[in-house]
Amino acid sequence: MALEHKLELRLSQKLVLTPQLQMAIKLLQMPQLELSQTLTQELVENPFLEEVVEDTKEELTREEVESMEVQEETDDAESPLERVMSAENLSRFTVDEYFEERSSDGRDLGYFTPGTDAPPSFEQFVNQSPDIYDHLLWQLRLSEVAEEIRQVGEVVIGNIDENGYLSATDEEIAKSFNTDVVMVGKAVELVQSFDPPGIGARDLKECLLLQLRLLGLTGSLAEKIILSNMEELRKKNYHPIARQHSAPLNDVLAAVKVIEGLEPKPARNFSGAGTNYVVPDVFIVKNDEGYQIILNDERLPRLKINSYYKKLLLQKNSFSKEERQFLDEKLRSATWLLKSLDQRNRTIYRVTESIINFQRDFFDGNVQNLKPLNLRNVALDLGLHESTISRVTSNKYMSCGHGVFCFKFFFSSALQSQGNTEGVSSTSVKDLIKKIVSEENTKKPLSDQIIVGMLKNNDVTIARRTVAKYREELKIPSQNQRRRFD
Repeated sequence: MALEHKLELRLSQKLVLTPQLQMAIKLLQMPQLELSQTLTQELVENPFLEEVVEDTKEELTREEVESMEVQEETDDAESPLERVMSAENLSRFTVDEYFEERSSDGRDLGYFTPGTDAPPSFEQFVNQSPDIYDHLLWQLRLSEVAEEIRQVGEVVIGNIDENGYLSATDEEIAKSFNTDVVMVGKAVELVQSFDPPGIGARDLKECLLLQLRLLGLTGSLAEKIILSNMEELRKKNYHPIARQHSAPLNDVLAAVKVIEGLEPKPARNFSGAGTNYVVPDVFIVKNDEGYQIILNDERLPRLKINSYYKKLLLQKNSFSKEERQFLDEKLRSATWLLKSLDQRNRTIYRVTESIINFQRDFFDGNVQNLKPLNLRNVALDLGLHESTISRVTSNKYMSCGHGVFCFKFFFSSALQSQGNTEGVSSTSVKDLIKKIVSEENTKKPLSDQIIVGMLKNNDVTIARRTVAKYREELKIPSQNQRRRFD
């Protein structure tokens, strides 16, 4: 088959995302903190952007300006003392006389007080949480042990995870440090004697046993339960434990209470993770006319086009071809950035307004009044695409009278409900399950089937497996694990 060249004309349609459209989509899905960092970076890189700074200075009156000019002339004039001070007088002027004269009029020379600079505020110093590794190394350096054990102990401490457990085996530590397992065992035993109790354990059972040993409960019923009944302990099946150890149920419950007081994660209090605070993107304020929507722009820099660079660009023959091309590109980028920010604010405002209209009963009442809602409902209401609504509601938060909620909180599936054709929101059903469990008798907790019947009395018909699913999502233990004997 011979190869040949030929031209063909074809018509096709394709969607092309321009850089301007890509910028608008990128800004739309950014949360508050990321948007602030992006705008700050653009402010540094683009010379056509500048931050709007409100001028808070008060205008001076004409009399005040003239008074300031007279004062400056008086200060610049030579004083009578300086005019009569000759070289001969200066030679007879002693240091003591200088300090006595300068300090007699109340002026501070800087020798009698600490100075004019105020000491730094303590609020400028950041409090750093103690680190578990520094805490253990401090105890290791204070220990009176051989140098080799001390060096192996540093390796052991380096292999402790954030929960306080030793993540490496003795053989792995011995191989990495080129030593024997016996020496590693001595180092591990030394680290396990440090504070906090239970540190350096290999699993949960060893962690609890180490803490019982420090409490002087070696050989107790609590230790026996940990050694042989961890599964029954997890399920709270205390009667088989009592029969196995031939102990009264009250003694078993007392031992369980001791075990519950132990710490399963020894390094919990030494965690360096800070608290992440949620910054709402939108505030909903109720007033006499309804609900007012306020977009949060407190941490966002207010940008505008720099008029100086814009006028400079209009001058002909002031730049080379490459310079003018660069400036034109930066001007277009700055213009599209401001337009994209305006479009982002208007879209978030419209989506928030639509959510308020759909969930009016929630804002007027409580969580149980939340209605089923999906992205398609809001998209049809605003005439936008579902992907746009998804970008607006991702990683953004709304503050209202009930608290701070993620935008996704208001979107939930519908469940069957008697007397309600629209159904019931799954979020309101979860809240109802949480309320039922919180009000139950802890000595006789409710089963999932009983919860199904109680939900049916509230006109909510769901299956038992759905209750179990929602209970797991709410991190509510099962019936046996919720039972308490005290």
